[in-house]
Amino acid sequence: MGITLQQFKQMKERVGGASPRAVAPVFEPAVRSANARPVILGIDPSLRGTGFGVIRLARPHPLALAHGTISCPATWPHSRCLLKIAQTLRDVLREHQPTVCVVEGLFFAQNLQTAIIMGEARGAAMMVVAEAGLDIYEIATRKVKQAIVGYGAAQKLAVAKMVQRLLVLPKMPEPDAADALALALAHAQGNSCYSLTAPKRI
Repeated sequence: MGITLQQFKQMKERVGGASPRAVAPVFEPAVRSANARPVILGIDPSLRGTGFGVIRLARPHPLALAHGTISCPATWPHSRCLLKIAQTLRDVLREHQPTVCVVEGLFFAQNLQTAIIMGEARGAAMMVVAEAGLDIYEIATRKVKQAIVGYGAAQKLAVAKMVQRLLVLPKMPEPDAADALALALAHAQGNSCYSLTAPKRI
């Protein structure tokens, strides 16, 4: 394992007692306080428009820390889209340091090609999250809608409006971002003491 010249000088000063001032540790891992509120990352994977949303559990209501859509033009090859998904999610993970991730559950697409493409986007997202050491859970789309709107076949607009209301957002989030925030909210609800079914870990 290599160290920088500055780190070597700091260690030398410690051993020799040459410097009376306090020096920063050579390795400084991020430590999350035991009292810190959970931060949940929701991901709604799609090759051309992956939604993401980060919330922190708080009172009187959860707080939205970030949300958006990773958009990729139709002219981009799949590989470039997958790279953008991975890079963007790495930035989100680095900035907000979520404690857990939840993704949309698998569905059976009628079109095999569509299913493969969706699987590629889902895999790219999950790889980055797993790389960061987070536990990953999945929730079926119908269960998310049931948890947020109270109706398993609710339209995207209804989900977005309810997400805006629950998070007290100044404006309604984009559809894919709203779905990701809904996933995070549904996971928080599913982990409450009143939940009857535990979320599925993957």
